[in-house]
Amino acid sequence: MRILLVEDEPSAALMMAKGLREQTYAVDVAPDGDAALYQAGVNDYDLIILDIMLPGRDGFEVCRELRAAGRTLPVLMLTARDRIDDRVHGLDTGADDYLTKPFDFRELLAHIRALLRRGRDLKPDLLRVGDLEIDARAHRARRGGRDLALTAKEYALLEYLARRAGEIVGRADIAEHVWDDNFDPFSNLIEVYVQRLRRKIDDGHARKLLHTRRGAGYMLSVEGGAAND
Repeated sequence: MRILLVEDEPSAALMMAKGLREQTYAVDVAPDGDAALYQAGVNDYDLIILDIMLPGRDGFEVCRELRAAGRTLPVLMLTARDRIDDRVHGLDTGADDYLTKPFDFRELLAHIRALLRRGRDLKPDLLRVGDLEIDARAHRARRGGRDLALTAKEYALLEYLARRAGEIVGRADIAEHVWDDNFDPFSNLIEVYVQRLRRKIDDGHARKLLHTRRGAGYMLSVEGGAAND
């Protein structure tokens, strides 16, 4: 899942981005409202974490403009303001949730998980594709009762494919949601990770779950099909 973190305080942005990346999220950082609107316009994010106190356009204005432009992605507002009027104003501008600083990082993660569930049609934290189970809360996966040893990026790729199980997911979609702005679109990194993931989830199993549709993308499914690797 790819997150846009809008925070003007460099140390806070660095700390939150580092923590989120350690939880397998791809994170881009915007230091002000104008940068946030630009990045949200050119990238497809799964969620925005939006600080209210920003230079130039504040978080209220950014959220209002996102909604006016038809963007429906979840928005989690962060602020040191704890007055009820501020919270009501934030929600009225289109925010989905509101978290007051200071907060425990575990609380931030819980709010993110809740918003991503809503953004994905209330899909649960435990995802199943055949005998493959993905625990989105613990960031663990197992197949046939056996734990899979996955790197953070392998897990992120697997969870994204699992949330779209049965669909063909194109390379551009994967790049948008599993990698951040530093991804090189001309690299073969996605293909490398798909092959690594395929070995870890399919080797030793008669039924293959991770399929390649040449020229189209990848699909996680109990059903195979033509033109699969």
